[in-house]
Amino acid sequence: MITLDDYAPIVGEEVVGQLRRLAEHLQGRRFVHINSTSVGGGVAEILSWAVPLLNQLGLETRWEVILGDPAFFEVTKAFHNGLQGFKVHLTPAMLEHYRQVNRENARRFSWEADVVLVHDPQPACLIEELRPQAAHWVWRCHVDVSRPQLAVWRFLREIVKQYDASIFSMSQFAQNLPHPQYLIRPSIDPLSEKNRDLTDKEITAVLHHLGIEKDKPLVLQISRFDSFKDPVGVIQAFRLVRRHAPCKLVLAGGEATDDPEGAEILAQVQEAAQGEPDIQVLLLPPEAQHEVNALQRAADVIVQKSTREGFGLTVTEAMWKGKPVIGGAVGGIVLQLRDYHTGFLVHSPEGCAFRIRYLLHRPEMARRMGQTAREFVRTHFLITRHIRDYLTLMILLENPGNRLIEL
Repeated sequence: MITLDDYAPIVGEEVVGQLRRLAEHLQGRRFVHINSTSVGGGVAEILSWAVPLLNQLGLETRWEVILGDPAFFEVTKAFHNGLQGFKVHLTPAMLEHYRQVNRENARRFSWEADVVLVHDPQPACLIEELRPQAAHWVWRCHVDVSRPQLAVWRFLREIVKQYDASIFSMSQFAQNLPHPQYLIRPSIDPLSEKNRDLTDKEITAVLHHLGIEKDKPLVLQISRFDSFKDPVGVIQAFRLVRRHAPCKLVLAGGEATDDPEGAEILAQVQEAAQGEPDIQVLLLPPEAQHEVNALQRAADVIVQKSTREGFGLTVTEAMWKGKPVIGGAVGGIVLQLRDYHTGFLVHSPEGCAFRIRYLLHRPEMARRMGQTAREFVRTHFLITRHIRDYLTLMILLENPGNRLIEL
């Protein structure tokens, strides 16, 4: 089992010691996380890493996952799309079904907690049934809500305003709410199977297993098959690059149980890549953490050409592996990539193609950029910083109105 001390060689003894000092003030506190899936997507990954560490620090931390039928996840996917600015239509019957599924889930939970952290819209309505079971309720939004569809946000705002606080990934996502709002950026675990160091032998074995021959420079995008990740746009960019430089493209991703559109988007990507021997589309199972790690380490250039993005942990993962990254200039990606420094930001398939060519023709610059990016992640986006933010949040909730808290 990985312990907190195992992170000291990566982040420093001082960081680990700070976490222990913060946790001394929270011993025995009951901390509950609730989301809508145990596999697939960044939220589930973060919780799988954070919950054991919080328990090691002396907080009684548990992770609950709500259940829902296909109709429920159709509604919550519409919420997701609407919050990110896409036009959707929600009927009164759909909204009532959303509430009903939350009511049914509420009857499954009998715990009491000091803090409940509810992730995203799917379980947000639980507060209406379970409010007395926790001293503090916090809503955590992981998506890009900088320009939400107003009808969707107005509906959700009536629910969210019942919470004691909200968390967003960046200030541009903050909304007009009657309670405190906090900024907590997502993170990766450097010791997880997805991010640990691999040997060349391990990387080669994965490429062989997946049928990927490393005979040309490899361009990679790893993400769920979601229209906001723009995998078809990546294919368009690749075709432009290949006119001038030999290379191959791998689009790899998995499915999340709370995303009913994944199969449709995957079919569109497969159709767009049809007849292209230098494009491989891989549907990976949720447990393919080792394979994702190896693919990212084998790549020459990594792309995350999102058109909306709450944060983009695949960008963080690639940066941690010392790779040059090209990302869409949206959402949390702009917090990570600085042009010519930690990566490149782009706005179109043409811009993406230009930057891929730029990096393929400048391998030494790509190497330096990757090194700088790795150190940027070490400072800002590892799980130890995320745990510190959770501990600090709990202390702030217990000391409302205090601008300075002495520990």
